[in-house]
Amino acid sequence: MIKIGGTLLDDVDTRNALACQLAAIASERKLVVVHGGGRQVTRFLEERGVQSRFVAGLRVSDEPVIDAVVQVIAGSINKRLVAAITAAGESAVGLSGVDGPLTIADRMDEALGAVGKPAATDGRLLDALVNAGYLPVVACIAGDREGNIYNVNADQMALSCASGWRAEKILFLTDVAGVKDDAGRVLPRLSAPQITRLIETGVAHGGMQAKLEAAAAALEAGIGEVIIAPGHTAHVCRRVLAGEALGTRLSIEAVPERGATA
Repeated sequence: MIKIGGTLLDDVDTRNALACQLAAIASERKLVVVHGGGRQVTRFLEERGVQSRFVAGLRVSDEPVIDAVVQVIAGSINKRLVAAITAAGESAVGLSGVDGPLTIADRMDEALGAVGKPAATDGRLLDALVNAGYLPVVACIAGDREGNIYNVNADQMALSCASGWRAEKILFLTDVAGVKDDAGRVLPRLSAPQITRLIETGVAHGGMQAKLEAAAAALEAGIGEVIIAPGHTAHVCRRVLAGEALGTRLSIEAVPERGATA
């Protein structure tokens, strides 16, 4: 499972480079891709005179915002990435949690409007596509059984899809070098307790906190490894999957503290 931050998909050259990497990986192993697009949604709304409001890092999502999320994330971003993967030689299918339905979500808080948290992902749809030779590209929106559509945090969407599909690992591609300590140094490895400590001490906050919370939940759900890596780095997917020390690797087992001896 590879999750791509929307910021990385905002630049055509980066998007095309990542699409080539995804196509190459999908030709060799089973792969599902999840993507976001928050920056593009904010820009789309601003161009129409709508200011975004956030509570605890989550976008308050009324009907105009949901329309924008569907148009931008499940529409233009998803289809441009699918088109780029197709141009790179792999058969890709763009979908969202609403389709199938792939992912059922619950409303998080009335104050947030139509913001949802994934409750379950049906991995059978992903299996059907992958086993038929397609690369699923999943946009981070989901629905419920009553026909509502929810704006879903892309990291949480990736976690739900990975759990439902029984992925072995999740690679989060982001616009930073990895998880950093309080001195700004990238931490090459983290365990579940260390993740908790970074969040509780406020070292990890905002978008990184959301990624680490999703990573911790993924490890608890049985995902073997979570990797947070810089998506702008050349050939990052293949290098990370080959074991190169890029970004931060997170696992359930304990990791020696910095400076500790073996």
